[in-house]
Amino acid sequence: MALDTRERVRRAAVKLFAAKGFHGTGIRDLAQESKLSTASLYHYMGSKEELLADIMRGCLRTLLDSATAQTTNVEDPAIRLSRLVKLHVRTHARLPRETRIVDHEIHVLAPATRRSVVALRDSYESLWADAVTDGVASGVFTTAHPGVTRLALLEMCNGVARWYSPRGSMSLDDLASHYADVALRAVGACPQRSPEGQSKGE
Repeated sequence: MALDTRERVRRAAVKLFAAKGFHGTGIRDLAQESKLSTASLYHYMGSKEELLADIMRGCLRTLLDSATAQTTNVEDPAIRLSRLVKLHVRTHARLPRETRIVDHEIHVLAPATRRSVVALRDSYESLWADAVTDGVASGVFTTAHPGVTRLALLEMCNGVARWYSPRGSMSLDDLASHYADVALRAVGACPQRSPEGQSKGE
């Protein structure tokens, strides 16, 4: 029962933090959404900041673990970048609230807590940086500004969380593939030059 209640509190927090922001969400809001008393709420969540940080860490660990699994031992940087883009798009489409919280609320964390969250984010983004840098070094990519291009691609993919709807004209898989093509063009690689031999779920 306790685990179910903790999950209910977490889901309430995800909903409210994504909609109202961390500072815009009060303890009473969380208690009401969780169907708990304010006193009971603290038993399941600790502090509001701890709850926010746990949500961020969970989302980032999921991204990092999936990205590592999909890019480890893959030498072709174009394939690595394509897989990273598809994963990022799919995750932001499927978990729009969680990813929106990660993208917009890190600044509210206290420095000590923020460091652990930023470390996970940096580990994930380093996979992107390595793919782009390796692509430029090997001549597969021709972008003159790899760092800026990487940031632009991440921002482009982040936006999916704001507007994607499964009722749209494209399936999520088609959308992810289209974003991967756009990303490869942005770094100066022709999408056709890197057939992925995609496996289901990439």
